[in-house]
Amino acid sequence: MNPKNLFSLGENTHIQGDSTLKKPYSQVLGENRVKLILADPPYCLLTRRRKDGRLRDPKKAKIEHEAVRRFENGKEYTAFTLAWMEKAAPYLDESGHFIIWTNFLGKAPIMKVAESLDLFFHGEYTWAKWSKGGSGNERLARAYEVALIFSKSPNKDLKDTDYCPPRFCINNYDEEQEGLKWGNHPNHKSFSVLEPLIRFYTAPGERVLDPFTGSGSTPAACMELNRLIAGIELRPKWAEMTQSRLKSFQE
Repeated sequence: MNPKNLFSLGENTHIQGDSTLKKPYSQVLGENRVKLILADPPYCLLTRRRKDGRLRDPKKAKIEHEAVRRFENGKEYTAFTLAWMEKAAPYLDESGHFIIWTNFLGKAPIMKVAESLDLFFHGEYTWAKWSKGGSGNERLARAYEVALIFSKSPNKDLKDTDYCPPRFCINNYDEEQEGLKWGNHPNHKSFSVLEPLIRFYTAPGERVLDPFTGSGSTPAACMELNRLIAGIELRPKWAEMTQSRLKSFQE
């Protein structure tokens, strides 16, 4: 019997659940394996404290989005990373790839956990965001976020001219104006940022796992590109948003 909170659209599935637990994975995937795990987990943002250890006064600090999670220290973030990665990794096809978005502080914990799970590092994919230019027609782009790429097998020979994975993307934040339309989630990724990864690491009809769907950026991109999606989202509000976004493909 399917759980009440499991959403399905054809072979596409999504559930509101905790991706650090085993159950949501079996509920959205069953016995299926995936060609790509494309994850955008909470970044390694540390709890804001004063020098004496007290929490910063929220009245004087910028109120954060309710979808933002902070961690006490790097050790706590590493434990969180292990909790979800060790649940997701068994569902990865032997020839598949594991791609994780992160910030600067999150790189080391993710690399450490990936190594413990016998995953091989394949490099980074960098998203650079256009910013205001200087004089004349000058435009500037700054590194905004990176995705770490892993698989269960070593890197291919770099001399192999047929193996040219995407490494860089430059565009505006919310390039296609879908983020604002779907709740303005703080970790929104535009279609043009996700498309190169999904196209290169999967073929039409293959399955992608997203353990942190947020407002549904990756599930929507998979639907656009004729890939199957299995998604998990912890917060009910955003799980509902993702499912509404998937339903929009029926209209």
